Amino acid sequence: MSDTVSYELLKGFLEAFNRHDLDSIMDYFAEDCVFYMPRGARPRGDRYVGKEEVRAGLAKRFEGIPDVHYGDDQHWVCDNFGISEWTLTGTSLSGQHLEVRGVDLLEFDHGKITRKDSFWKIIE
Repeated sequence: MSDTVSYELLKGFLEAFNRHDLDSIMDYFAEDCVFYMPRGARPRGDRYVGKEEVRAGLAKRFEGIPDVHYGDDQHWVCDNFGISEWTLTGTSLSGQHLEVRGVDLLEFDHGKITRKDSFWKIIE
């Protein structure tokens, strides 16, 4: 993996999510990473710190939405910052169909994600 942030790096990260490949996903993260989920008990969402917590949080996502898929994606890069916009689709364990537009704000250091902050637009 490169030390620079690129469109290809962001696209590869999203593709690893679509494969539900936790090992590959975690290869993109720095050891001291922070991940803010789009939902949670705090205004900023649930917070996971370090690769072990991030992996556990992502595993919950795949368990809760077993067919989760990110599509209709676009990506932008500026220095060590990346933005990925996408549409998440899937079905929750309770049978609820999900289709939400979302964005990830990603900060990098030496080509590894140090912060991933996810936001969803929820249709009501």
